[in-house]
Amino acid sequence: MVVGSGYAGAGTVTAFEDAIRDGEAELTWISDREYHLVLHEVHRVIRDPDVASKITIPVSEIKSDATDFLHGRVTGIDTDERTVSLSDGREVAYDYLLVGIGSTTAFYGIDGLEEHSVTLNGLEDAQRIHSEVTEAGKNATRSEPARVVVGGAGLSGIQTAGEIATYRDDKQLPIEVTLVEGLDEVFPGKDPAVQEALRNRLEALDIEIRTGKFVSEVDEGTLTLDGQSEDADGEPIPYDVLVWTGGITGQEEMADVNVEKDDRSRRVYAESDFRTSDDRVFAIGDAALVDQGDREFAPPTAQAAWQAAEVAGENLARVVRGEPLQTWTHTDKGTVVSVGEKAVAHDVQGVPVSTFGGLPAKVLKKAIAARWIYTVASAKRSVDAWPDM
Repeated sequence: MVVGSGYAGAGTVTAFEDAIRDGEAELTWISDREYHLVLHEVHRVIRDPDVASKITIPVSEIKSDATDFLHGRVTGIDTDERTVSLSDGREVAYDYLLVGIGSTTAFYGIDGLEEHSVTLNGLEDAQRIHSEVTEAGKNATRSEPARVVVGGAGLSGIQTAGEIATYRDDKQLPIEVTLVEGLDEVFPGKDPAVQEALRNRLEALDIEIRTGKFVSEVDEGTLTLDGQSEDADGEPIPYDVLVWTGGITGQEEMADVNVEKDDRSRRVYAESDFRTSDDRVFAIGDAALVDQGDREFAPPTAQAAWQAAEVAGENLARVVRGEPLQTWTHTDKGTVVSVGEKAVAHDVQGVPVSTFGGLPAKVLKKAIAARWIYTVASAKRSVDAWPDM
């Protein structure tokens, strides 16, 4: 059984179907969505809602006829009885289970943040951001512009801010966009060269960047920053729309599952072959902390989930046959980040230039999305999506 239709789930299903032999096993695939979402491109829906049809792939186009798909939300997993419970009361038995239900947004206990912010975890979130930004812009004037604040300057926050600013410019809406990051730089922890390139792209879109102060409190219309440096005064920032992209945590449904997990984040510990503390339960993607040695874990990225799924699907077939499992080590093939109509690429495998932008970066970003769509769906769908990526 595979639970989840993100990169981890959809990728595992296709890899398992390629690896399994006729009659060896029956696969059940469960998800609360009847489609796979190309999540690393969902920010584009903020600017153009019509892109939604290009980045949502029906499960019927991904799985074979032999795989049984159940539409439902997982509410519990009983590892003793080896059953998965769904919100409609169904209980589904498994012999081996792969958990790939992804993550949800972390709010870090910040007072008022969850109540007053919009997240970007899926298609509906992107559509809501589009609607709220549009409404705020229509109700604003040049003398009193609407204020849109994006919290978190990681990959998702940068791409979200870029789309909002580009949409504002395309529609000539009176909107100010502010990107807030508690650490000292955009794209924290990354190479200074890519940080500088991204900052330059953001500033070229007239996005105000505020770093070095963490959000401490949010109420209706303002957010307050803690003083994290000597000159910080914790002044409140007004907003009309607040989008929070400040981090991830595990899904609530995993809290009571009897496998070893990080108590704070609910993400499941998994070995490099994806087995958890229960040898019949596997976990990959954002739902998991996949061991990479030296107390390191695989990053919670689409790229990592995509790579992992190829091996995880093979391992599910191997465990059915009683064969030794393969181990997996994440290989960082580089980073490509959209900032509105432009993109920045860094440390791309096989490219001699460390950090670059322009048309090559933009085409590379499109090619990554198109390749994934081709992998799980078809060449036709990939070609159809290309202009909108």
